[in-house]
Amino acid sequence: MTDSTTAAHESRDGDPVLSFSGTTPYEDYVRASVLSSLQRPLTDDPVEMSFLVTTQVMELWFTLIVNEWRAAREALIKDDHDAAMAALRRSLNAHRALNDSWRPIAALTPAQFNGFRAAFGQASGFQSAQYRRMEFLLGDKSRSMVQPHRGHPEVREALEESLTEPSLYDEVLRHLHRRGLPVPQHVLERDVTLAHEPDAGVEEAWRLVYAGPQQDPLVALGELLTDLAETVLRWRADHLMATRRAMGSKTGSGGSPGVAWLEKRAARPVFPELWTARGHV
Repeated sequence: MTDSTTAAHESRDGDPVLSFSGTTPYEDYVRASVLSSLQRPLTDDPVEMSFLVTTQVMELWFTLIVNEWRAAREALIKDDHDAAMAALRRSLNAHRALNDSWRPIAALTPAQFNGFRAAFGQASGFQSAQYRRMEFLLGDKSRSMVQPHRGHPEVREALEESLTEPSLYDEVLRHLHRRGLPVPQHVLERDVTLAHEPDAGVEEAWRLVYAGPQQDPLVALGELLTDLAETVLRWRADHLMATRRAMGSKTGSGGSPGVAWLEKRAARPVFPELWTARGHV
């Protein structure tokens, strides 16, 4: 950090004014000038700045959510229920803010999007490594989604780590098992590099949780996870709708099928047994 010398005096209205010989402590901590230097539109189209800033802000939210979900997972490994719940609550607030960040670009028309779309070439949201880490933490694993990053060793290594580690949901189910719920052994010992698939035994474990005392901390855990799942599903739906408005059924950039691919993603369940168990309580 750059050292700075501080001098203070009062302005005419009595507010304190600080003068620094170097950078300000705010700049040293937040790195605002670095953040503000990262917006480099490739066209003169004024809408591109909204698209670029929105996308970069989303990446920051992805980073925070990954951090919180990893913290929750580590707490669950230690059966620290309170710490896990605190991290999950923070992540829920962050994810709701992530969803809200669609607003500046949610209603782009095809003409507005076409004004700068060609400039970013093969770039596509499905190439986001941080978003992929989020999906892996939810239990939606896919080795093929690591491949786009094979030319970036550091990013690929982080994704490989996320692929091979148990997901947040894996550790939730192990936590349930240690609390006496009948989570099947084959689920506890599954290949965690594969996507979680709905399991009748897991559904029964959640049914028992919800059929029991409503003050049970595991009910609160289930409800918080359900809130998260709903928020993730809303994110996917908003992504689909914004893309459909901006480009219709055209092929997406980066070789993705565009809307068709997003429709499939939007339909994928999040923590599926938490939803199906409700029909049996």
